Amino acid sequence: MPEVEILLPKMGESVAEATIVTWLKKEGDSVEADEPIIEIATDKVDSEVPAPEDGVLVKHLCQEGDVVEVGQPIAIIRIGGEAAAPASSAPASAEAKPVAQPVAASPQSNGSDKIHEPVMTGMGEPISKSGPSGRFYSPLVRNIAEKEGIAMHELEQIDGSGLDGRVTKKDILNYIPNRQVGVVPEPATADKPKQAASTPSPAPQKQAVKGPTILIGPDDEVVEMDRMRKLISEHMVMSKHTSPHVTSYVEADVTNIVNWRNKWKDKFQQREGEKLTFTPIFMEAIAKAIKEMPLVNVSTDGTNIIKRKHINIGMATALPSGNLIVPVIHDADQLNLLGLAKKVNDLANRARENKLKPEDIQGGTYTITNVGTFGNVMGTPIINQPQAAIMAIGAIRKKPAVIETPQGDFIGVRSMMFLSHAYDHRIIDGALGGTFVQRVATILEEFDINREI
Repeated sequence: MPEVEILLPKMGESVAEATIVTWLKKEGDSVEADEPIIEIATDKVDSEVPAPEDGVLVKHLCQEGDVVEVGQPIAIIRIGGEAAAPASSAPASAEAKPVAQPVAASPQSNGSDKIHEPVMTGMGEPISKSGPSGRFYSPLVRNIAEKEGIAMHELEQIDGSGLDGRVTKKDILNYIPNRQVGVVPEPATADKPKQAASTPSPAPQKQAVKGPTILIGPDDEVVEMDRMRKLISEHMVMSKHTSPHVTSYVEADVTNIVNWRNKWKDKFQQREGEKLTFTPIFMEAIAKAIKEMPLVNVSTDGTNIIKRKHINIGMATALPSGNLIVPVIHDADQLNLLGLAKKVNDLANRARENKLKPEDIQGGTYTITNVGTFGNVMGTPIINQPQAAIMAIGAIRKKPAVIETPQGDFIGVRSMMFLSHAYDHRIIDGALGGTFVQRVATILEEFDINREI
């Protein structure tokens, strides 16, 4: 009976690796097609990898806690057959050599997948996927090495704790603070002798930036961040380092929307069995504005601007744990208000129950965050890389405002709300960023109070 490799599936254009959390099946266990065999975690979401067909799980190719590259084999399964004792560590015979087979189809790329070329360090030496020793280096490890000026010969000297001695993110981050300041000399070989003493040495590499020293008081409690909070922390710092953030603010009169929702929310609850929130209304307005100004729906790749064909809007969602996740409504411009309301409720509920799938959080091209949920008037959101912009929705408050009419101006009580639009100033200037948020406000103010849902 044939044995095949189960590969770690692709889980989004920006996800290059995943951490093995728990094996749900032991070696020798029978498995059914689409039955989960392992839990994995990425910087986006926790997920499960299913068996591709009925069979027997022959061997685990990685251990819990390992960081595995997308596309790498994680297990061997025997198609068909009955449960047997776990396979020994002896290599399989030539006749039983596993054939690589992906577990699941890769999500549609929409032409945005990037080809990863070897990156260049400050020393001008390319870092390839495999070193002279044959050890594999993930894109994340290579990217960190490039930023820190770690050349291949120095990378090869780091002890790896991953599968087959691979260097993990934790290994290289632990190594950086302890590395010797300056360039590590490349070991001399018979074919390449050491340089003469008179040869100028390369300029010293910059040291890793360290945070301030924290003094801990006798009554203070030290609590380690959970895994998701650590990933959020890294993602936020990376975004601020990557994009020069600019934020434009506009105040919108959403009285018509408030009155319309008050009219429809009870009918919607009775008819659909769920709540009608403001989020789908805001999302509809943003999708309309993006269609008019598509240059905010972009990403930057070096000196290239990637114009996204699809309008996939993410919505920042707070979890019961206090952490944050951003599920995505794909092709939001193709849905009517009812469809958006259904999708928003579904994703929000599954996010809070930790039931999101990898495809639910991938492919976003623009993000909104409703800071008004927590009573905040406005916010300065951080861009969700690799996107170029994000909008914060403030709390809706009743306040006096000037109302202009053909018969004259007067003061009235209106429901007002601030919109905060943060954008990447490398590719979005103030004219576009400011005009965009003003257009969203105008669409909201012109909301038809007689429309139905």
